Amino acid sequence: MAHVVVLGAGIGGMSVAYELRELLDEDATITVVGEGELFSFTPSNPWVAVGWRTPDEIQVQVPPRLAHHRIGFEAAGAERVEPGHNRVRLRDGRTLDYDHLVIATGPRLAFDEVPGLGPDGGHTHSICTTAHAAQARAAYERFLESPGPVVVGAAAGASCFGPAYEFAMILDRDLRKRKLRDRVPITYVTPEPYIGHMGLGGVGDSKGLMESELRQRHIRWITNAKIAAVRAGEMDVTEMDDSGQPKQAHVLAFKYAMVLPAFTGVDAVRGIEGLCNPRGFVAIDRHQRNPAFPNVYALGVCVAIPPVEPTPVPTGAPKTGFMIESMVSTVARNLRADIAGEPATTEATWNAICLADMGDTGVAFVALPQMPPRNVTWARRGRWVHMAKIAFEKYFLMKIKTGRTEPVYEKYVLRLLGIRRTR
Repeated sequence: MAHVVVLGAGIGGMSVAYELRELLDEDATITVVGEGELFSFTPSNPWVAVGWRTPDEIQVQVPPRLAHHRIGFEAAGAERVEPGHNRVRLRDGRTLDYDHLVIATGPRLAFDEVPGLGPDGGHTHSICTTAHAAQARAAYERFLESPGPVVVGAAAGASCFGPAYEFAMILDRDLRKRKLRDRVPITYVTPEPYIGHMGLGGVGDSKGLMESELRQRHIRWITNAKIAAVRAGEMDVTEMDDSGQPKQAHVLAFKYAMVLPAFTGVDAVRGIEGLCNPRGFVAIDRHQRNPAFPNVYALGVCVAIPPVEPTPVPTGAPKTGFMIESMVSTVARNLRADIAGEPATTEATWNAICLADMGDTGVAFVALPQMPPRNVTWARRGRWVHMAKIAFEKYFLMKIKTGRTEPVYEKYVLRLLGIRRTR
């Protein structure tokens, strides 16, 4: 009887657990290891940070949902993976033995790489977790009583730029509704070499589209930016030239700041020889399987994917919802084949689709495949993107509550965009 352990109870971990339950024999045991008992729909965090959602509206109690599908759950979190012994040490001192391991932990948030960055002991806020977004919301309420300059952006090495753009636009929209926008200068700071790069080398006319959106909202920007340090109310930013040499130093005053950090692999896997790269991301082959430990699979933000292209200030490649769903199906099918003694044949598409909400409109980016040259490179804006993001939120929360395994991107989003599926 095979025992599959899934590390992570987020978008990737919950999805792969449900899909494995559907594909594997009845006698297979599946155990999900999470940190706490709540699933959070991370893409909604920008809305939480401005009060358009409450945490309760985007969270689901995990244990009863998994139990309904005969999936075990451990809320203690993983202390350390020991792939040489096929076991996971939990933070409460217990161990879990496994026959197959799926790592879907998401990232470690590397606030420590910039002095003063982050919500815990630092001077900036985050929307990377729902708990962080709730803290950002509380600070935003205080900010509204005495508005002033705002800085939004991402640190060097960041790889997920969509939420930063979303938050800047959503903040602009919320301040306009409150008739406070004229009192709040907003600066967008990013390591991207140009606006709309997105860690993807641009998608269609993303540069023109995103620059236009920022101009219309009177949002100033600094690209090729490296945040050196943050103090209370001040941020040191070095703007680099195209060769990566310092070009101009900025000291940005702020009353409110939200900055996305760089990511690394989580502590439970970092530094394990053969399993991870130097940043702690899990190495995988084209079947989502680790080459050194073939009974270990990985999916989502925790996997090692090289940057799309070198940039003067380091940027990473994003792992979007479309890509994660493709990884989920690939892992589930190949793991089933592995248990049956058959060769792995399924490969993830590694296509990128991003629905970036902007409060009352939005921009959709499509890169098929993610790495250029591409079969499809496409960017469009419109209110329909805002509505599609809301629909995706409702669909995915329903999926987590019911255990549905149908990939929403594959069947609905590409059809909505009028794009044929492609490798």
